[in-house]
Amino acid sequence: MSTAKAPDDKPSGGVTFPRWMAPIAGFFAFAVAIPLVHGVVPWSISLLARRYGWSEGHPTIWNQLGLMPVTIAIIGLIWIMVIGLAHTHQLPERVGLDWTPKIFLSGGPYAFTRNPMYVAELLLWFGWAHYYGSVTVFLGFALFGAVSNFLIVPNEERALEAQFGDDYLQYKRRVPRWLLSAGARK
Repeated sequence: MSTAKAPDDKPSGGVTFPRWMAPIAGFFAFAVAIPLVHGVVPWSISLLARRYGWSEGHPTIWNQLGLMPVTIAIIGLIWIMVIGLAHTHQLPERVGLDWTPKIFLSGGPYAFTRNPMYVAELLLWFGWAHYYGSVTVFLGFALFGAVSNFLIVPNEERALEAQFGDDYLQYKRRVPRWLLSAGARK
C-alpha cells in the first residue's frame, strides 16, 4: 500500500489537536456524523412524499433490495475507517482541523476509486431511495452526486495535486475518480 506524507508536517495556523486524538475524531465522524447525514436525513426526506412500493406502512421485498447497496456502503465505510486508522501514525504530531490533506492513501479501497467515501455515501443514498421508494430521496442522491462530481471532488483534487505533486498525478492517471470509469481518467 502506497502512502505519502504531506511535505510540510507543520499545520498552518488555526485549531490543531494532538495526533492521538485523530482516531477519536475519525470514529466520531464515522459513528455519528455519517449516520446522521446519510441515514437520518434520507429517512426524514422520505417522509415528505409518497413511498412507492410500500404496503401497509412497510417496505415490500422489492424495496428491501435497497438494503443491499446500503450494506455494501457500510462495509466500504468500515474498510475506509480501518485503513485510515492504520495510518494515523503517519500524521504530524499536531493535526490541523481543516480540509487540507494530511496523508495520501492509495491502497485498500483507494486502489479502486480515488473517492471511496463519496462512492459509499452515494451508494447509501441510492439504497435508501430504493428502500423508501422515495423520489425525494432519489433527488437528494442525484443532487449529492452532481455537487460531489462537479464542485467538491475537483476542488479536493486540486488540493491533493498541490500537496502531493507527482505522486498524486501518477495515482490520478492510474485510478479512476469513480468506480468503473470508462475512457480517460479525469
